[in-house]
Amino acid sequence: MSDAILSIVTDLVREAAHPLTGAGADYDPLLEFIGDARLVLLGEASHGTHEFYRQRAQITKRLIEEKGFSVVAVEADWPDAYRVNRYVRGATTDSDAAEALAGFTRFPAWMWRNADVLDFIGWLRSYNDSLAEGTIRTGFYGLDLYSLRASIEAVLNYLEKVDPIGAERARHRYACFEHFGADPQEYGYAAGLGLSHTCESEVIAQLIELQRRAAEYARRDGRIAADDFFYAEQNARLVKNAEQYYRTMFLGRISSWNLRDAHMAETLQSLLGHFELLGRRAKVAVWAHNSHLGDARATQMGQSGEWNVGQLVRQEYGRECN
Repeated sequence: MSDAILSIVTDLVREAAHPLTGAGADYDPLLEFIGDARLVLLGEASHGTHEFYRQRAQITKRLIEEKGFSVVAVEADWPDAYRVNRYVRGATTDSDAAEALAGFTRFPAWMWRNADVLDFIGWLRSYNDSLAEGTIRTGFYGLDLYSLRASIEAVLNYLEKVDPIGAERARHRYACFEHFGADPQEYGYAAGLGLSHTCESEVIAQLIELQRRAAEYARRDGRIAADDFFYAEQNARLVKNAEQYYRTMFLGRISSWNLRDAHMAETLQSLLGHFELLGRRAKVAVWAHNSHLGDARATQMGQSGEWNVGQLVRQEYGRECN
């Protein structure tokens, strides 16, 4: 790049830049730009970096307080994040934010078990506790699909409470994975290369059965039952998608990347749909790496055949997304 072009670019950036001074009004222009958007995608250039996480938390607090956002959806595993969700909504036995975050044990644990997330979770619990009875509490949800084993356990635990016979059928189906130990990558390697039978039909059958019995399960205890079923259904869907993901990860980066981001976008849609069924128009702040939240169509990713959450969400929601 020539010195003249570099100078022009520098001047343009300087004119457009808004300096952060630490004052409360730093993000006023950003909040004005967001307007009434339903989804706000808040990226990061590197996982766990204090500066990115702190500023993202500050923006999210304002979205919650000033614009009525009631969902924080993060690049994290569904069961681990749902434990945090229960804590921030006051529906848990965890005594504090650190205990609520203890479920994040898979590498990289520091991605979510760090001081900035700890502070935000503590703030969110205090904010929710300060709201009047009957006011919508903001929740915390995971979008990722690495928790195959934990999600299987979550489905079984749910069915043991509502349908013990159904739990036995589910246990029989999920036993397909028992030959491969605790690491789902072992299953992916063997099944993806045709060295063993796949568990595809079993996980699809389990999700279909759970969905077919949704009305029966949801009638039991009203709203609580609806939330519990939604949690279980998402875990069953995660198992189905994770099975496919691990089976394809040894066949090529593009196919496994696309499966993962499609799952995250699908989970976002499911969250919005769930709250609509409960009579709520949820607004969502999404936390993930820039590679997931930028628009793949504008990058080399798109040229190589990859898509990402940012592209899929923008295609689905258009101007409702920022």
